[in-house]
Amino acid sequence: MKAKIITIISLVILLTLAGFFYFRYYFVFGEGIKVGELNYMVYKGYVFKTYEGKLIQRGLKSQGAGMIQSHEFEFSVEDKAIADDSLMRCSGKEVELGYKEYLAPLPWRGFSVFVVDEIVSVKK
Repeated sequence: MKAKIITIISLVILLTLAGFFYFRYYFVFGEGIKVGELNYMVYKGYVFKTYEGKLIQRGLKSQGAGMIQSHEFEFSVEDKAIADDSLMRCSGKEVELGYKEYLAPLPWRGFSVFVVDEIVSVKK
């Protein structure tokens, strides 16, 4: 009887931990598209080499005296084909990127919670 209770409790704990791990690292919290000038794209890391980039978005600050303000969007790229073949050659160009937002980063996925999964368009 005790073995059955211990097995059930262990199974519940294991399923709870698996659910937490999935929700924290694999559940897509948000999806969207960002537009801006690609500042840089790098391949870096000590143990896990990942593709990291930064997009500079322009905008106007509405509450001030019409001052121009820029926003930085830092992201990771999982797909080697998207990063190496396409984005590495687009530095300085205006790009439109589709991304997924996760709750926490994974070391082999990149440093950012934002993971770019498609290039919508590239303007010169």
